[in-house]
Amino acid sequence: MIFSARSRAARRVTPAARNRLLIRVGAAAAFFYSCGFFCSAAWSQQTEPATPVVVQPGAPGKPSKTLPPSTRAKLPPRSQADVEFMQGMIMHHAQAVEMTALIASHTENKELRSLGARIRSSQSDEIKLMQRWLAARGERISVEMPGMDMSSHTSDRQLMPGMLTPEQMDALRKAQDAEFDHLFLTGMIQHHDGALIMVKGLFDTAGAGQDADVFNFATDADNTQRAEIRIMQNMLEKKLLEEKR
Repeated sequence: MIFSARSRAARRVTPAARNRLLIRVGAAAAFFYSCGFFCSAAWSQQTEPATPVVVQPGAPGKPSKTLPPSTRAKLPPRSQADVEFMQGMIMHHAQAVEMTALIASHTENKELRSLGARIRSSQSDEIKLMQRWLAARGERISVEMPGMDMSSHTSDRQLMPGMLTPEQMDALRKAQDAEFDHLFLTGMIQHHDGALIMVKGLFDTAGAGQDADVFNFATDADNTQRAEIRIMQNMLEKKLLEEKR
């Protein structure tokens, strides 16, 4: 009984001690509450997305402008000139592919074979690109099969700029070796010049060529065909010098 009484005495808490304990518990609770509040606020600040800043680049020499966050980008309206350009260029490229297909059986000129292979590969790929662009917009695809005989389906009046006439294509098919080389090079230069006219016509049309895919394709075609024209002109000059010796 003495042990039990002492145990109860040891466990007895005085009012002053109880008050000190309550103060400590209250302080600890206040600390954790305030920590949770400020930590939550800091976390919220870190996770909240920043207000987007929309900047409109200025014209050359002009400053940029900051637009309201509610600003939404708008695609330029589709131009009928873009559609007609892509449809016409498919037809144009198809004849170039047809011309290059004759090289293997009409000449042994390795330089011309290499050039023809590059033209055929690049323009075949571009035909597919243009067909996809038109199909995605529900527009008519003017040529379904690259390499089809364009001269037999098109009159002189309907030919795109630079395209060979049916008579020119017949002459190219009948030629061999050196004669073929000359007709091919002069014909393809004419053909490429026509493509440059088509690109210029596109960019000279108000509202046309603003579509990113059309702009990139037309610009690349212009640069590529200018470079190939220089190559073919050099080949013709080289051939002329060899004939004079």
